[in-house]
Amino acid sequence: MCGRITATFEFSDIRVRWNLERDLPLYIPRFNIAPEQVSPTIPVIVRHRGANECRLMHWGLIPHWAADPSIGNRMINARAETLTELPSFRLLVDRYRCIIPADGFYEWRKEAKRKVPMWVHLRSREPFGLAGLWDVWRKPDGKRVESFTIITTEPNELVRPIHNRMPVILRPEDEEQWLDASRTPFVKAKSLLKPYPEELMDAHDVSPIVNSAKYDGPECIQPVSDDDISRGGQLSLL
Repeated sequence: MCGRITATFEFSDIRVRWNLERDLPLYIPRFNIAPEQVSPTIPVIVRHRGANECRLMHWGLIPHWAADPSIGNRMINARAETLTELPSFRLLVDRYRCIIPADGFYEWRKEAKRKVPMWVHLRSREPFGLAGLWDVWRKPDGKRVESFTIITTEPNELVRPIHNRMPVILRPEDEEQWLDASRTPFVKAKSLLKPYPEELMDAHDVSPIVNSAKYDGPECIQPVSDDDISRGGQLSLL
């Protein structure tokens, strides 16, 4: 499961990285992003009329056929191995693929009776693209609601001791194939959904304040010691 990510970069960084044509004035750097259905706040890159476009979406996919949008609360992740087996995803894999720009994600390492939060990121600290699917659901008044899910896969050797799943981080050279569904059918693109090389990644313990999504500042990703973790242990996991 991938339930928290970070996007601490400026929009100008990803505009160049993904050759985006337009600005996104409402974007702000985030240090502790959790799934939400209240308002679209998370940048997502889609292919639109042959060009890359960044939109703010809800995290938690609401299928276009859903009667109740609360289904999105259970659709924050999609397993790479079963995408074509589930009705929520199989209609999207050849039409509605997307990339979620991020520069890290949180996982919780079990240690005795406690869970220690860790921030996982690239050694370079550069932004990367998470593979995702998106869809458009319409409210009774006809207004569009765009939402997405993050695809997960088996963990690499860095993440394996922490969790049994990890988000799919696309290699930069694979991103074009993933976004351009018109040229790369899913039968070919599914080979891109694999663990990212562990030698290019790193992780460190962070403060228990990240257990609460209300904390969303630079202190969330700062390394901490065992003593710091113990002092903050009174914060409970969500």
